[in-house]
Order: sequence, then C-alpha cells, then structure tokens
Amino acid sequence: MIEISGFGVVLLFLIGGISFLMITLLVGKILRPSRPTKEKQTTYESGEEPSGTAWGQFNVRFYIIALIFLLFEAELVFLFPWATVFGDEELIQETNGLWGKFSMIETFIFIGILLIGLAYVWAKGMLEWVRPKPKASDYISKIPNSAYKKFE
Repeated sequence: MIEISGFGVVLLFLIGGISFLMITLLVGKILRPSRPTKEKQTTYESGEEPSGTAWGQFNVRFYIIALIFLLFEAELVFLFPWATVFGDEELIQETNGLWGKFSMIETFIFIGILLIGLAYVWAKGMLEWVRPKPKASDYISKIPNSAYKKFE
C-alpha cells in the first residue's frame, strides 16, 4: 500500500476538485441549448430597458449606508464564533469564571467600538437620505378636472 503525505492529499483534492468542475462545465456546455438572440444579449436592468450609459452618477450616501450595513453584518459574523469559543464550560470552570468574564468584556468592547462608529456616522448626518424635492408640473391637460372626479 502506498502512503501519501499531507501535501499529496491536498494535491489529490485540488486535482479532484478542478477535474470535477471542468467535467461539470463541459457536460453543461454539451447539453444546454445555444440559441443567442439580440434580446438575450442585451443588458438587463431589473426588467427595464436600459437607458443612458452605464456610467451614471449615484448618490454617495447609498455607498455609505451599504458599507455601514456590511460593518454590522461583519459584527454578527465575528460574534457567533466568539460565543462558541468563549462559551466553553470546561475553560470557565478551570479559570473559576475568569474566562467567561474576560469574554464578556471583550464582546462589550467590540460592540462598544461599533456603536461609537454608528453614533459618529449618525451625528455627522450620513444616515439621512436626501430626498429630491418634487417639482410641480406646468403641464396643462386638455381633459377637464370634472372628468377625474369619477375616479376618486
């Protein structure tokens, strides 16, 4: 029997994963229908016809709010492993509860830093969404206002 080192096992997994991926893509290419049309190859924008160029300007506040959202999502990603590692009963008993106290202090410091950041962003007004002011239309309709009364 041949013994494989740890690096050999990793190499076999890499070769197996890459070959599985290539075979799956090849089978998909062979089996799927290929009927490209002009409509299928156009840009898709949420079911709407694209208008203008793709270089349109966006409000910077959208990106700021998205980054703040990602920041708090990252907080959740870090808190779950923290709870599982620091919730080890054996370590808590071995240290007479010091391990649990340490973990709670660390968690509160982490959340406190995030809350300070949130308070800063809130105080700077970066969470306020600037809404465009509606403009009154100067269009004069040929339909009399009495015609709209039956739809109210």
